[in-house]
Amino acid sequence: MTIQQLEYVLAVDKHRHFGHAAEACFVTQPTLSAQIHKLESELDVVIFDRSKMPVIPTEIGSQLIEQAKKVVSESKGIYELIAQLKGNISGVIKLGIIPTLAPYLLHLFIRNFLEKYPNVQLQVEELITEEIVKRLRNDELDLGIVVTPLEEQGIIEKPMFYEKFYAYLSKGHQLLANKEVKVEDLMGDDFWMLQQGHCFRDQVLNICEQSKFQRMNFHYESGSLEGLKNMVNRYKGVTLLPELATYELSEEEKTRLRPFAGEDPIREVSIILNRSFLKKRLVELLYNEITASIPANMTSKAHGRIVKFKY
Repeated sequence: MTIQQLEYVLAVDKHRHFGHAAEACFVTQPTLSAQIHKLESELDVVIFDRSKMPVIPTEIGSQLIEQAKKVVSESKGIYELIAQLKGNISGVIKLGIIPTLAPYLLHLFIRNFLEKYPNVQLQVEELITEEIVKRLRNDELDLGIVVTPLEEQGIIEKPMFYEKFYAYLSKGHQLLANKEVKVEDLMGDDFWMLQQGHCFRDQVLNICEQSKFQRMNFHYESGSLEGLKNMVNRYKGVTLLPELATYELSEEEKTRLRPFAGEDPIREVSIILNRSFLKKRLVELLYNEITASIPANMTSKAHGRIVKFKY
C-alpha cells in the first residue's frame, strides 16, 4: 500500500469518474486504474462499484476512503513538520473566507503577511460557510475564516475578533432622528437583506423579528453587503452592516449609521481548521497577523451578545 494509491482512491471518490480522476492526478487512466486494482487485490476488497455511473464506493470502500483521508492528510503534514524543525517558514495555505468578510478583512493583513513570509503561498477563495466546512473535511482547504460558533465535530475554532452590528439608513429615513435603533423599529417593508446561504442573513433574522419579513411588497435579496448598501443609498430603506464593513463608508454615509439600543448584537469571527491539520506554525503566524490588523476594541467580546445562526 502506498500514499500514491490512496491519493488515487480519493481522486476517484471526489470526481466519481476514473478518467476525470486521472486527469486531476496528471496520470493516464490505465495507470490510475491499475494502481487502484493493485490496492484492491492487496486488501482483498472492492473499493468502487464500477458498474454504476457515476462510480460509487462500495460499503467497505466508503470506510476505507475515510481512513485514507486521514492518512494522506497526516502524510502531507510531515513536510510541514520538517520545515518547522528547520526553522523554515514556507508552504501553501489554502484559505476559504465568507463573502461578508473577504472585502473588508483581507486587505488589512495580506500584504504584511506575505512581506514577512515570502516563502508562504496563500491561496484564497470566497465561499459560504457550508462549503468551507465541507472542503475542510475533504482536505481541499487548510483553513477557513468564518463566523462562529459552528460546534462542528472535528473542527477547531480559534476566535479572533468580534464585530458589532449597525443599522445603515437611507437619506431622510425617519430613524435618523434617533441616536440608537430598537429592534422593534425595524420594519420588513423597507428592509434589505442577503440571500439565503449566508450566515449573516440568519443572524439578521435572529436579531430582528422574522415575521416582519413575510409582509414585504417588494422582495429583493443581494449576494453582497455592497449590493445592500447601494440599494439603501439609492432607495428608501435600512439594512444591517457588520463593523468592519462600516470602515469603508464615506463620512456622509457614516452619519447614517446607528447602533442598537441595549446590549450590542455582535458576531464572532474565527479561524477554523480540521483537527488533523498539522501546519500549526503557519496557523499561529496568520492568526497573529490578522488580530494585529484589527482595532483593539474588536478583539474582546466583553461587551455584546453573540448572535446565533444556522448555516
